[in-house]
Amino acid sequence: MLSIRNLVKVYPGPVPALQGVSLDVATGMFGLLGPNGAGKSTMMKIVAGVLEPTSGDVMLDGENVTAHPERLWPILGYLPQDFGFYPHLTGEAMLKYLLELKGVTAPQGMKRLVADLLERVNLSPAAKRKVKDYSGGMRQRLGIAQAIAGDPKLLIVDEPTAGLDPEERHRFYRLLAELAERRTVILSTHIVEDVAVLCPRFAVFRQGQIVTITSPSAARRSIEGMIFEGAVSGPELDELRKTRRVTQAYLVEGRNHVRIYQPDGIAPPGLAPDDPTLEDAYLVAMQGEIGTWRAA
Repeated sequence: MLSIRNLVKVYPGPVPALQGVSLDVATGMFGLLGPNGAGKSTMMKIVAGVLEPTSGDVMLDGENVTAHPERLWPILGYLPQDFGFYPHLTGEAMLKYLLELKGVTAPQGMKRLVADLLERVNLSPAAKRKVKDYSGGMRQRLGIAQAIAGDPKLLIVDEPTAGLDPEERHRFYRLLAELAERRTVILSTHIVEDVAVLCPRFAVFRQGQIVTITSPSAARRSIEGMIFEGAVSGPELDELRKTRRVTQAYLVEGRNHVRIYQPDGIAPPGLAPDDPTLEDAYLVAMQGEIGTWRAA
């Protein structure tokens, strides 16, 4: 069990990045969902032991690892948001270099370990290709390969699907789901689909605080009967933005469509009830309607 207690981080300025975050994470996949700048990456860096908190504690299985993060590192896999590679190295050579930097042991030889890891993330056919020729998804899979070396108990992945095309994203989803079967995986993202697909439980971050901890199904249930959708004209959309809580406005075949959160359940003129999505619930929470999310 990973336990985070009253975590505070204040950068010079002062700029409060985390404001008393507490969280318990068990085995399996757990999501951190929130906009960029909400404090998710800061928390991940603190948990990984690469950033000191202003105050608060991080404990793993009852042991406080805040003051001694080196006790955590042997069982930690970490894929940060910005992971750099040497573009002129091959995938095989890059991974070997990273494993040597991490001090990963290879009883059957480093070459065998590198080959096994590349096979695990489906990069064996590209082992001899230079990293500069890898797609974004291939680079992310190479990052995961170094993160899972040594069979870590805790895996942290920060914005792993940002910038990936749909095919690469779903390939990455399958890989992460497999990894979460027997370890704790913390996924930080601003992409609602990541959480909807992967996370049975997740926390919503806003301005350095946790808004709620819930599940995708509970979040959707919390606003059942309160979402309405329909086609509108440009002026109607402008008026709705002023008078209603618009969760989404988008185009369908060139026409404006809008989704409205109406807590009293009374349909606005011209709009029809629709099933709520996780994105609806998330955007409602970001607009300040957090009371509806209390039931998980």
